[in-house]
Parts: sequence; C-alpha cells; structure tokens
Amino acid sequence: MLPALFTAGNIFCGFLSLESSARGEFEYAAMLIFVAAFFDGIDGRVARLTGSTSAFGEQLDSLSDVVSFGVAPAFLVYRWGLSAYGRAGLLVSFLFAVCGALRLARFNVQVHVVDKRWFVGLPIPSAAGALCGLIWAVPASQLTDTLRAVFLAVTAGLAFLMVSTFRYRSFKDVDWKTRRGRFYFLLFFLGIGLIYVGREYALAGLLVTYAASAPVVRFAGLFRSRPKDVAA
Repeated sequence: MLPALFTAGNIFCGFLSLESSARGEFEYAAMLIFVAAFFDGIDGRVARLTGSTSAFGEQLDSLSDVVSFGVAPAFLVYRWGLSAYGRAGLLVSFLFAVCGALRLARFNVQVHVVDKRWFVGLPIPSAAGALCGLIWAVPASQLTDTLRAVFLAVTAGLAFLMVSTFRYRSFKDVDWKTRRGRFYFLLFFLGIGLIYVGREYALAGLLVTYAASAPVVRFAGLFRSRPKDVAA
C-alpha cells in the first residue's frame, strides 16, 4: 500500500491543479504539477526499496500520470491563455492531453523491449513540466497576443514531441563512479542551485532545454559529414 499512497498523492495534486485552474489560480496550479512530479518520481523507488513492485502498481502509475501530466496541464494552459483562441485553443489543449495518453500507452507496451538508456519520445512528466514551468514564469496579467500565439505553438510542439520517435536520455545507465557519472552529478547539483536561485525561470529553462535536446541532436546529425563509400 505504501507505493500506492504516493501514487494517490500524485493524483491528488493533479486534481487540485484542475480545481485551482478553474478558480483562476494559475501559478498555484502549475506548482501543483511539480509536486505531482515529486510523488511520481518517488513511488517507484519506494516500491523497489520495499520489494513491492507489481504490474498493478505500474498501471496505477500510468493512469495517475494521465490525470496529473496530461489532463491537468492541458486544462491549465487552456484556461490560462489558449481559451482566447476559442475552438482552436481547445483543440490544441486537447491534443496535448491525448498525445500524453498515447505516449504512456506506448511506454507501457514497450517497457520491456526498448533500450532503457533512452526514452522514445518526450516523457509526459517532462512535457508537463516544461509547459507548466513556462506558465509559472509568465503571469496571466502579462499575457499578450504574441505570447498566446507562442504558447499555442509550444503546446502543439510538446504534444508532437511526446508521440515522436526522438530519443531522450533517461540517465538510468549512468555509473556515478566514472568521470562521466561525476560530470552528470555536478550538472545535477548545478541544476538544483539554479532552481534554488531562479525557481520558476530555472525550471522552465532546464525542462525546455531537455525537451529541445533530442530534436537538436537529430537535426545536427543530418549535417554531419559522412564518410564516402570506398570502392571495392
């Protein structure tokens, strides 16, 4: 029951975020998504530490992610700024939610067959974090028509990245005793320091950078010089 309680905390935060978005408390709603991400990250670790991992827990975790990282952020961005576009804003917000559900379904059926060093497509907590971090950094009172258009494109872009085949590093294979592992460890604490100083701005910057990393690497690889075929 202990891991399930943490998963329930994830769902509860997503539900509170929906309620806060309905009342117009957008910054609080965005913060609750990050609290949900904390519960989402800790429930699996608790299950492994207590030896209570199960298929039931995996399915419950995915269902909770649909609420906290799919429906809640989609409703938040719609109420926060995209509602000004009417049906177009509603469609893009729904696209984020449904692509998140598709991303989770694909992850569930491929979890035992894909390389654990990589995520295929942007993980839904990262997509929700990038979207909510940007919303947290831009108060609704500062919204302009240009910013609304930018967020319409960003929401659609994050939805596409979730169902794409871009590969994102999972960092599950990092050996923290090696030089590369120590480098990642240093980057992790640097990120914690930036979040402590910049809070929502650092969170938004780090998560948007992670979301953009895979497409940038893919497109950069297209321009690399390839060795010419050697004649037989």
